[in-house]
Amino acid sequence: MLPVSLLLWLIAELAIYYHLALGPGGLPAPAAGLAAILTLLFARALQNAGLWLLARRHQAPGQKPGLRIMVGEYLAFIRTFLLVLPFERLWMPADRLAPMGRVVLLVHGYGCSRGVWYRLRRRLENAGCTVATVSLFPPFISMGRMVPLLNERIEAVCRQTGAKKLTLVGHSMGGLICRSYLARHGSDRVAALITLATPNSGTELARLGIGQNAREMQPDSLWLRDMAAEKTTVPTIAYCNPCDNYVYPYDHQRLPGAHNVDLPPVGHLAMLYDRRVADLVVDACTTPERRS
Repeated sequence: MLPVSLLLWLIAELAIYYHLALGPGGLPAPAAGLAAILTLLFARALQNAGLWLLARRHQAPGQKPGLRIMVGEYLAFIRTFLLVLPFERLWMPADRLAPMGRVVLLVHGYGCSRGVWYRLRRRLENAGCTVATVSLFPPFISMGRMVPLLNERIEAVCRQTGAKKLTLVGHSMGGLICRSYLARHGSDRVAALITLATPNSGTELARLGIGQNAREMQPDSLWLRDMAAEKTTVPTIAYCNPCDNYVYPYDHQRLPGAHNVDLPPVGHLAMLYDRRVADLVVDACTTPERRS
């Protein structure tokens, strides 16, 4: 499982930094521990800076983010991959499925798990929705092989809640998997689709990704060309992020046949915790006329 793998990786990385500070660095144990943590945070800062530099080449002048957005995205990266996902069980107890309210299924993006939805799930539940989540594993297989996992979860949620249909919300790659599900299984179980910064026409960053799903998200891939031939069969909102540091060029987030809406400027991971984005999603899930 991804959370366990991330936790083991985190422990191993900290151990390496600690022993380097303790041995070659000559620091006492408490100082070596602090140095290990600071080194880890600095390494993640460099990684985020690199992502922004890569994205900058594809962003128009009005889409270039300010320092506040970049810092917010760095903090969201730290929260996601150092705190939330490795310790998912602390943040995300089992889904509370009940035969009441509108049913929403949240589908995570590349390299993540259901843990990223802990804040949005709470907001949707407070608005009267029954919220389900899913973790799609292994994380780097073809998106087509993830569709049966999504189908299985949809059927289980409908059985448990008694709902005939539900709303799918997909972040990033999750939106592509939802589209692939609709192409294979139709709209019998889906009332609407909401995508958040989904690379509907691919992203240049995927050229540096690992796994079959990263290759499928490269612009003009065969997988995306096949998906482009599939028409939207349910009311769809494609929320597009002008300042995205993972999915670019920006126009690749737009989806023909959908209601394309610009998000407030925010980082790709930071949108998962952003109140403004949450308000838009909650409104779309609870007010059906917003999706038409």
